[in-house]
Amino acid sequence: DASPTPVARTQWRDSARNSSTRTTRTARRGRVLRAAETGVVVLGAVVVTFRPPPGSLSRAVRSVLDGGGIDRVVVVDNGGGASGDLPDDPRLELVVADRNGGFGAAANVGIRRLLAAGADAIAVLNDDVEVTPGWTAPLLAEFDASIDVGAVQPKLLLGARSASPTPAIVNSLGVRLDPAGAGIDIGYGEPDDPADAAARDVEIVTGGAVMFRRRFLEEVGLFDECWFLYYEDVDLSLRGAHRGWRCRCAPSAVVWHVGGASTSVLGDRTRFLQERNRLRNAARHLGARQIAAAVWLSVRRLRHA
Repeated sequence: DASPTPVARTQWRDSARNSSTRTTRTARRGRVLRAAETGVVVLGAVVVTFRPPPGSLSRAVRSVLDGGGIDRVVVVDNGGGASGDLPDDPRLELVVADRNGGFGAAANVGIRRLLAAGADAIAVLNDDVEVTPGWTAPLLAEFDASIDVGAVQPKLLLGARSASPTPAIVNSLGVRLDPAGAGIDIGYGEPDDPADAAARDVEIVTGGAVMFRRRFLEEVGLFDECWFLYYEDVDLSLRGAHRGWRCRCAPSAVVWHVGGASTSVLGDRTRFLQERNRLRNAARHLGARQIAAAVWLSVRRLRHA
């Protein structure tokens, strides 16, 4: 469903990849190796974009390229027109989707390309984020520490990094489900505490900025594309939990997130997708009591619409 448009050509060192197959397979069972140890693309990032405001995508991509640790970035454009808002860098590739299949479908296009290139860990990012220097190291440390950690998210702060509001406000320290099955960002709206840097387990990671271990994606699968937008990250996290994988939040990795840069164009469809997907997720993953609560919340909302 997508055709590649190279922003700059990169040689992917096929001979080095072949010579390091045994080492790379060992890494996938446990520790995530670094590019210098394997000679292949080890860390990749996918940035999903859909008609972002001018400058938003370029800031996001440049921050990833400058932030360190990422060998290759794949931008998947669901809305067209992204090529004029990208830096010229040999680590960067633009893929223009033939149709807008939603966030999960676009992310999957990039993930598959990076898996084929040999990536052992893949970050998925919104087009309105700015990562901070060194952001990958705390995420990789969680993979290195335990082989059952499949996904790690950074701390997300609200707003643009350039604005640096004081105090910074938390966007997400993970996601939890409320009694009616709604996904709630942990810590949303609270003042940031820079001293709170201890990594911790979370039930669900946010798709706004997250890194996945390769073996997690191979065993659990990629994003289910039925959601179009919202709850695809919830679904993938819960599918992983069913298979014994853990999710973590590493707050010492910091990513700034403006929020709503691409979804604002959806208008009233945003509420429809949130409501439909909350109910779908409840039916797929939750028990009878929570399903009943999820349906009753929808009934109450319809009565007051």
